[in-house]
Amino acid sequence: MIEKPTKKRRKKRVKEPLTDELLDELLSAPNPRAFTSGHRLTSRDLPTYLNQLLDEHGLTRAGVIRAAGLNETFGYQIFVGQRGASRDKVLQLAFAMQLTLKEANRLLQAAGANELYCKRRRDAIIIFCLTHGYSLQKTDEELYRFGEETIC
Repeated sequence: MIEKPTKKRRKKRVKEPLTDELLDELLSAPNPRAFTSGHRLTSRDLPTYLNQLLDEHGLTRAGVIRAAGLNETFGYQIFVGQRGASRDKVLQLAFAMQLTLKEANRLLQAAGANELYCKRRRDAIIIFCLTHGYSLQKTDEELYRFGEETIC
């Protein structure tokens, strides 16, 4: 009997309610407890979300750390929660994982950093590069070309 090669299965993404929908529901609730008891609202921490993204995208920790250009030990410590990461280190991980803008902003939130904001010139360039599938290196080249601080 010949075994078929197994494909790495992606976990099914849980559809999150839209923020506007949640806000409407919160404002119409009789009290905060009634709203929060109906929703599992928790703060998303960086290691948990990083590992969730690894599973969803079928990536390996070592591959992402390498693609992000991070020191292996430092990268591992970020993934297990032993070290925090600066905004730029989180962006390096976002590019290495080829995240969407929404995922990248959620990752920044989980790290306690500001989301990408299109009214800031540097952030606008990063948003453009991220959404157009630029590599981290190409993004740094664009930032340099515009006289902005590079990510790496």
